[in-house]
Amino acid sequence: MEALLHIDLMELAKTAGYIGLFLIIFAESGLFFGFFLPGDSLLFTVGLLASQGFFNIWWVCALTILGAFIGDQVGYTFGNKIGPKIFKKEDSFWFKKEYIKKAENFYAQYGKKTIILARFIPVVRTFAPILAGVGNMPRKTFSAYNIIGALVWGGGVTLLGYFLGEWIPNIDKYLFPIILGIIFLSFVPAVFSFFKHK
Repeated sequence: MEALLHIDLMELAKTAGYIGLFLIIFAESGLFFGFFLPGDSLLFTVGLLASQGFFNIWWVCALTILGAFIGDQVGYTFGNKIGPKIFKKEDSFWFKKEYIKKAENFYAQYGKKTIILARFIPVVRTFAPILAGVGNMPRKTFSAYNIIGALVWGGGVTLLGYFLGEWIPNIDKYLFPIILGIIFLSFVPAVFSFFKHK
């Protein structure tokens, strides 16, 4: 199997197991250092492996959804508690008080769909919940859309890998181009939304 970015995703998934999968999705969803982890591609690969009997698909879906939800909640809490304290310092090149107001305005206007769409965009999904916290998006609103995003992304991408693995023989031979396609498609909603508002 071809390796993506020098990471053999099938071997990574098999080695990580259920707990490792949960921790990877949790870290990528809400921790600063998690932005480099292979979220979409790993979910698809685990779903594919579940179709081959390496994992139980329902346990995998439950753990990915839970990891995605809890990760975002941690990211939001971090941004909500720590973010404003950082921005209380005097204005500098990197930190300006106006940034908080801009974040608040952005999440007041676009926050709901941003929480869901950000799930499908690498790197952005790591920082979106943190910025939602900094922007003081209401916790109940964030949590509600976080659940939807976790279900659609964590469950949806995993099930996509599972059903394609069930329907298409030897699909693991085409894993690399499929993952590249998933990454490309991940950016489509954001690009469409950007040009729509422009």
